[in-house]
Amino acid sequence: MKKILRMLAISLVAVGISTPPVFAQDAWQQVQSDTTVELRGLSVVSANIAWASGQKGTVLKTVDGEHWKTLVVPEAENLDFRDIQGFDHLTAIAMSAGPGAASRMYKTIDGGASWQLMITNPDPNGFWDAMDFWDANNGVVFGDPVNGQFQVLLTSDAGKTWHAVAKDPRQLAALANEGAFAASGTCLSVKGPGDVWFVTGGAEVTRVFHSSDRGQTWANSVTQIPAAAAARGLFSVAFSDSKHGFAVGGDYQKTTLPNLNGVRTEDGGKTWQDAPILPAGFLSVVTTVPAAPQVWVAGGLTGSGVSVDGGKSWQVLTSTPINALGFANQTLGWAIGPKGLLMKYVGKKLE
Repeated sequence: MKKILRMLAISLVAVGISTPPVFAQDAWQQVQSDTTVELRGLSVVSANIAWASGQKGTVLKTVDGEHWKTLVVPEAENLDFRDIQGFDHLTAIAMSAGPGAASRMYKTIDGGASWQLMITNPDPNGFWDAMDFWDANNGVVFGDPVNGQFQVLLTSDAGKTWHAVAKDPRQLAALANEGAFAASGTCLSVKGPGDVWFVTGGAEVTRVFHSSDRGQTWANSVTQIPAAAAARGLFSVAFSDSKHGFAVGGDYQKTTLPNLNGVRTEDGGKTWQDAPILPAGFLSVVTTVPAAPQVWVAGGLTGSGVSVDGGKSWQVLTSTPINALGFANQTLGWAIGPKGLLMKYVGKKLE
């Protein structure tokens, strides 16, 4: 990997492209996580409270913004928790990804001391990719196509029951070889009272699906992010309001491939414009920063970068590979990744 990066840097200089600007030295500080499993799910609730999740039924949490406790959900040791939703210091839902019954949700209401199995994917051909919540009661889970249609289920009772609500399921029809990526728990995103988006890959084109009425009706649009391969496409989507959003991706098998890795929209996802992001290469997550609508942070196996001007320009935060990141405010954020990686943002204020 280091050799590949050196070769890439040499080639950039050769064609007159300067080294990408660095936003801040030591913007991230590694924190002890007491685990070595791959971490992919992250939910930053506040400056003090955050939850993370990963392989082998692993869940992590902090309640003081400094120290993290590692938990293992009973009878879930063989599951891979690709997403987690925290609500407060006591309540969280962890979602595992996998074929059929390997896609499940567990909920704790006592800070992780005990967990209750809420639901198992009802379709043996299903594969959940991500979930998100508008509030403590109303949420959505999204999965790969079943019988040619993307699986979208909603809850209005805090995860106790889930059901499909699309008035016309044909609006969720998938293209040949189209699917989603459970890489960071962010291929699905909600905003406001009823907006929800999800992104896809693998097919001849990459698409963004959008519903403004909590999943009852859907529309989709095409982006210029390269696909046409099982490892390529869009991996993450986020919105700062109902109109302004980013989607990122690439090829997770060719992480330094210098293809287009970001697109942006100013009309709620009806149209998307090319928006190359630093660091160049594969990105698995993009997120907003609370109270800073012009600030965007993206990351992946090539590192992480930040834009403070609405995505017009980007600077590198670090080259450390990550899977997911999230922010509580303009000075505090967390990032997680391979081999139990856990990092805290300690760079300058994001504004």
